[in-house]
Amino acid sequence: MTDIEIARAVEMQRVSELASESLDLSNDQIIPYGKFKAKLDLETFENGSEGQPGKLILVTAISPTPAGEGKTTTTVGLSDGLRRIGKKAMVCLREPSLGPSFGMKGGAAGGGHAQVVPMEEINLHFTGDFHAITSANNLLSAMIDNHLYWGNKLQIDPRRISWRRCLDLNDRSLRKLITGMGNVLDYPRETGFDITVASEVMAILCLAKDLSDLEARLGRIVIGKNFSGEDILASDLKAEGSMAVLLKEALNPNLVQTLERTPALVHGGPFANIAHGCNSIVATRTALDLADYVVTEAGFGADLGAEKFFNIKCRKAGLAPNAAVVVATVRALKYHGGVERKQLGVENVEAVEHGFANLKRHLENIAKFGVPAVVAVNAFDSDTAAETERLLSLCDEFGVPCVLATHWSEGGRGAEILAQRVVELADSNSPSTFAPLYPDELSLVEKLKTVATEIYRADDIELSSLAERKLKAWQETDAGAFPVCIAKTPYSFSADPENRGVVDGFTLPIRDVRLSAGAGFVVALTGDIMTMPGLPRVPAAEHISLNEDGQIEGLS
Repeated sequence: MTDIEIARAVEMQRVSELASESLDLSNDQIIPYGKFKAKLDLETFENGSEGQPGKLILVTAISPTPAGEGKTTTTVGLSDGLRRIGKKAMVCLREPSLGPSFGMKGGAAGGGHAQVVPMEEINLHFTGDFHAITSANNLLSAMIDNHLYWGNKLQIDPRRISWRRCLDLNDRSLRKLITGMGNVLDYPRETGFDITVASEVMAILCLAKDLSDLEARLGRIVIGKNFSGEDILASDLKAEGSMAVLLKEALNPNLVQTLERTPALVHGGPFANIAHGCNSIVATRTALDLADYVVTEAGFGADLGAEKFFNIKCRKAGLAPNAAVVVATVRALKYHGGVERKQLGVENVEAVEHGFANLKRHLENIAKFGVPAVVAVNAFDSDTAAETERLLSLCDEFGVPCVLATHWSEGGRGAEILAQRVVELADSNSPSTFAPLYPDELSLVEKLKTVATEIYRADDIELSSLAERKLKAWQETDAGAFPVCIAKTPYSFSADPENRGVVDGFTLPIRDVRLSAGAGFVVALTGDIMTMPGLPRVPAAEHISLNEDGQIEGLS
């Protein structure tokens, strides 16, 4: 059965019953979006406690491969496993983007018997959050150009406007374009689109603590400079109020369920390769108030998602993860060990041994944050006993617990042992020994070097003259205390996606940097990374359709 067929075969619980029976919430605390989706009405909740009442578990992974790792599937399976062993657990995920849903990666609702549902709606328009974010982003763009049209009182320099429009689809044709060709009073200028998940508005929504914080952050967005070289903010255009109005409902977390009726908050969705890769702070904090164990994930491999989860989200939210799960598969390790995709089904213990270097490096990196980790081996039918046993023994030799998990085929039952091990780690790490990798006081350049050398294992970074000039200017402002968000290929520790496994002796090239003053971090663009992806040669959109009964087919 396909993922979508498995999801349709399960009877979902009405969201009002889920909220009442599993979370002790009243009908006044949820805003239903049909039978099986709802938003939590944050106005009816008491302000979250300053501490962290529940245990926070991060699920991350080795460097992604075409073989697939199943990070979201494991996140969902683990939350179901925790419930099966008697723990009050919730799962917090990001919302899928339409870009990968119709592109190469597919949806992000899990798979097999470890999914969040209704999977089709979650993977498509869901509750409209991404549309609200896109609209708020583009409203600011419209107000910028409108201000130019009506006399430019703020003396905005059209050549130095940095704010870009966005769209939640992969469309490489929109990366660079010229606007303002309408009539003689318009200001023609070069600009472009980012994908919505790379918009600063997305990051702001995910990092805001409440509505007032949301509006204040929106006002701090830097849209460009005036003719004197001074920053122009969204608040100078009086845009933050209208933007906040568009995002008012979107700030409320979305409540859905897993196939086994574990409550799930699916909210926000910045990419980890070009943004900070974590679900919203309000969803995570709300879940920690409602459950004893909260399982969340960060995008792509631990070098991107986990690093940003630790250094950006946890720093800004005051969170301290109690344990981490690193997802690996035998197939993916063989790929990192040099085996080509067509040969991954052939037994190759030696390739597992070589590919283990990638897993080992991610484990070493997580240990630098003071977070204990367990390896979850997401089982595939093609895995042989010899390959699996060798992987388990390699983890044992390295001194990290490793558990074989079969949640894809068995649901929560296949993750019970993993859940038990996670509880042991989380409970033994209380209070948490977590600490970010670098202090706020470190310079922006040194922060970039720290991540590059400590996490990617680069020898150094190479700044373009443009990036160097921007960083020097920002260092003299409040932005000098910001964390850094490195936009990099997810497929390699380096900036070259073809360098799999582990990479040493390289220099990380940083071609440009962007200031996200509202979100509160600095984005560094490395290598050829694009903030508006393109579709692959054969996009998933070619295989998605409606059948005779009006049901969606081909969505995964």
